[in-house]
Amino acid sequence: MDISKARLEKRLEKKKALRRRIVGTPERPRLSVRRTLKHMIAQVIDDAKGISLLQVNSKGMEIAGAKIKIAKELGGMVAERLIEKGISEIVFDRGGYLYHGRIKAVADGAREKGLKF
Repeated sequence: MDISKARLEKRLEKKKALRRRIVGTPERPRLSVRRTLKHMIAQVIDDAKGISLLQVNSKGMEIAGAKIKIAKELGGMVAERLIEKGISEIVFDRGGYLYHGRIKAVADGAREKGLKF
């Protein structure tokens, strides 16, 4: 088995285990974070209704610089839009990724703008 496939399978197993414990409600929706080599995607989901409340990605952002800086701005944008909708508390779903680097930067950016985890 290829090393990259083994890593992907391990991450997907972690993701399944996390999703069993983390559930978004209308009062406290789930902030799911995905990353690619170039971009980040943050989606806020109400699992009770099965709908996506908000999705923001870094593809259209005009910020130049390090990926971590862009991820932090992405978290801030999510927080601002959620607070406009009247949501101040969320559950953070890291999607099986380790909590460091760009994933941590998204969470830090959201916390700085006023979201509570």
